[in-house]
Amino acid sequence: MKGLGWGRRRRAREGVSGVRDEAWGEYLRQSPEGTELLAWWQQARDGMSRTDRDAYGERLASLLADASARDCAAAGFGCTRRIDRVCREPSVCRLDPVAPTPAEDAPRGEREGPVQGACGGFHSFRGDFTVHVWFSGGEDLHRAVFWHDMEASTVRLWVDGIPVGTADDLNPYGHWLDGRLLVVQAEGPDDHPLQSYGPGLPVTGIASVLIHDTAHGSTQTLIPGPHETWTEPQVVRAGETLRVYATPEARIADVPDRILSLRAAPE
Repeated sequence: MKGLGWGRRRRAREGVSGVRDEAWGEYLRQSPEGTELLAWWQQARDGMSRTDRDAYGERLASLLADASARDCAAAGFGCTRRIDRVCREPSVCRLDPVAPTPAEDAPRGEREGPVQGACGGFHSFRGDFTVHVWFSGGEDLHRAVFWHDMEASTVRLWVDGIPVGTADDLNPYGHWLDGRLLVVQAEGPDDHPLQSYGPGLPVTGIASVLIHDTAHGSTQTLIPGPHETWTEPQVVRAGETLRVYATPEARIADVPDRILSLRAAPE
């Protein structure tokens, strides 16, 4: 009997779930997308040696474009509660999601578990690269995937499987605004008069802001002018406009540097 029990535990570890909790194994047996994501993520080292780092990241982003939040949790990604460990609440998080009411939905569309359908953000790492996945809240219509390759010092971003931005100037994370707009800070211009550096590091860091609009499938990067001190820029939606503030303090005082229209796609 002892050997039989050991065999069951071994099969639970090595079976389709690839995670410790049997509940996620049950879920994955009914989710081809989650099972494929799990296998590709577990084979990260071998996958990069067989292809290359960029090709591996592109395939991972493609899988995540089709994956649900529950697929990410079942594949062993850390969530908004704890980025360093797999989901500890599959009995709740693997249940079918329920649509939140406007009062229940967080301002940035982020869910923090244990909640039905799993959290709204996931993170994981393999040695010298990290992955961040942010769902847009509500019915998870959109998702942003950030790939941070620390060896190459680059960040790549996909929204709904489409590459967005450039590979060398983005922060490795961002947030959703009203489930439609992805906002990401980026490096500011090197020649900005207030941009200053110490021994290879910013002393006064001036930032730009990337905004991706899923309604139009468009992306724009706002670059601060010489008199715009964007050390920690904040973007707020007010009706059909976006208000861009230089700092959190400017936001509290409601002194925007720019007001942009959302009625038409940016050129």
